[in-house]
Parts: sequence; C-alpha cells; structure tokens
Amino acid sequence: MKYSFMSFSCPDLDLDGMLSLAERFGYDGIEPRIDSGHRHGVEVDSDSAFRREARKRAEEKGVAICCVATSCRMVLGETERTLKAIDLAGDVGAGRVRVFGGRIPEGMGRDEAIEVVAESLRSVADHAAERGVVVCLETHDDWCDPEHVAEVMRRADHPSVGVNWDVMHPVRKGFATMDSAFRALEPWIRHLHVHDGSRKTGKLVPIGHGDYDHRRVIELLLSISYDGYISGEWINWEDPYEVHLPRELATLKRYESEVKVRNVR
Repeated sequence: MKYSFMSFSCPDLDLDGMLSLAERFGYDGIEPRIDSGHRHGVEVDSDSAFRREARKRAEEKGVAICCVATSCRMVLGETERTLKAIDLAGDVGAGRVRVFGGRIPEGMGRDEAIEVVAESLRSVADHAAERGVVVCLETHDDWCDPEHVAEVMRRADHPSVGVNWDVMHPVRKGFATMDSAFRALEPWIRHLHVHDGSRKTGKLVPIGHGDYDHRRVIELLLSISYDGYISGEWINWEDPYEVHLPRELATLKRYESEVKVRNVR
C-alpha cells in the first residue's frame, strides 16, 4: 500500500518543502492541488524547465508526485483544461489526474448527465493514454452515488479512465455503505482520498475517531491487491508538521499491518 497527502495540508510550502515533509514522515507520494493558490508551483502554466526540475526533485527524494488534483468538471465539458492537466501530469511524472463530475446543470436529467460525463472522459482518454496518465473521476458533488459513477465508467469504457474513490462522500450522503461503494467501484478504482469526520458536526476528526471505517477500507483494498495511492485530503485542519500528517499515516499503516497479520492467521 502506498500513502500520500494533498497540498491542502501544507499550502504554504514550495515543492521542495512538500517533498521533504513527505520524506520526513514516510509518505510515498504527494498530490498537488492545482488552481488553489498553493505554493508548490505545479500548475498548468508552469514552464517546461520547472516541470523537468519537479520530476527530477521528486525522483531524487524518492517521493512520487502521484496525482495532479484538478477541479475540472466533466458535466460542463471542461476538457480543454483537463488536457492541459494531463500534459502537466505526464511532464512531472504523475500517473493520475483527478477530475470532478460537477454539479448537474438545471434542466439536465441524470441519464443525460451520465452520458455527458462519459463522453467528456472518452474525449480525453486517448491523450491520457499517450501520456501514461489515468483520468480519475471522484465520488464527489453530484456524483457521490457509486452506482452513477460506475455507469459513467461502463459508458466511458477506456483503460485510461478510472475512479478516485473518496471514501467519505458516498457514505456521508447516504448512498452506500463502505462495502457497497467498494463493490460498485472496484473494477475502476485507481486512486483514493481518505479523511475521517463526524456526521453530527461535519468536521474532520482523526482517522478511527469518526463515522467512516478506514480499517474496512484497508481490508477491502488488500483483498484486491490494490497498488495505487491512498491520499489524505485534510483541508484547513490541524498543524500538519507535528500533528495530523504523522498521526494519520501511523493509523493507516497500523490498520494495514493488523489486517495482514489477521489474514495470515
């Protein structure tokens, strides 16, 4: 299992600082969020020299730039920006680009929206394949129901199109249990976002103290020998440098170890 974190944990750090933080705590990767004013510099308007240096620095640190997280909305046909993000990911060595389905416009039915999203993904898929990138649709916004996302995947039907399973949203919205979400999405899961929280308060809490069963997530992923990244998305939360980054990773790794030991027995 490989672990990473998004730049929301440390928006004030440049790329070297972010890579060093990951190295310090034992993360395998980092996930830059673009278009959010973070200081890492991994953006669609970054020049070729920066992109080469970013890839080199990540390789030297032994910390992957595992995913480029965008806010591109497929239901609105934001494919031009997605293509630029795919090129960015290919240049810096990231194998994934995260996109959103987006809020469904007024007057558009669900089936039409599913087809629009699938077509938007299909239209960028061949280019993603050429760049060695998988475009991952997140379970987010109007796409928290895993069955809707699974139908998009069936219609898109391309190896360079997959799912970014945000494990909180389908359960939080009442569309699925952790198990049923996994079963619906399993053939296409290529990236994960994790974070625990309280349904009552709507606030983030340490993994294992909230309403979302991350131990079960680890069990399910190990059952399919998942080899992608589990990326922590912690926005405007606790001190990352001494508190949540080391603690959340330790919890996830403990779950992984305990599940493996139990399976051996």
